[in-house]
Amino acid sequence: MHVTDPIADYLTRIRNAQMAGHRIVEIPASNIKKSMTEILYDQGYILKYTFEEKTPENKQGLIKIALKYDMLTKKPIIRELVRVSRPGLRKFSGAGDIPRIINGLGIMIVSTSKGVMTDKKARDLNVGGELLCYIS
Repeated sequence: MHVTDPIADYLTRIRNAQMAGHRIVEIPASNIKKSMTEILYDQGYILKYTFEEKTPENKQGLIKIALKYDMLTKKPIIRELVRVSRPGLRKFSGAGDIPRIINGLGIMIVSTSKGVMTDKKARDLNVGGELLCYIS
């Protein structure tokens, strides 16, 4: 199966796994997905993750993500996962114009010339780029 928008596929797989109450979600790997997974982990949105290398059966490699849920309410830690820039309508922003998500409580993932990073890091480095998605 060929996916036209791998980032939207990545976000949808996480969203669906959470709605079904799964603990682990497996996603075909790519460099941008690996970067996004590392950001989700660093920001405390997921418990842990592993990267499985390419095998003859699995040509792409695999990212396994352990989802994080609230201990008391059993609700997912990630409340919202929204794709901003799409293949049909790319959204770019300069360093000073990157939108703040819920007054800085959420994060925007930005693809910059210096790599994929959070909105805060992009502002600190004074680089703009493509607004991939936001998480809250």
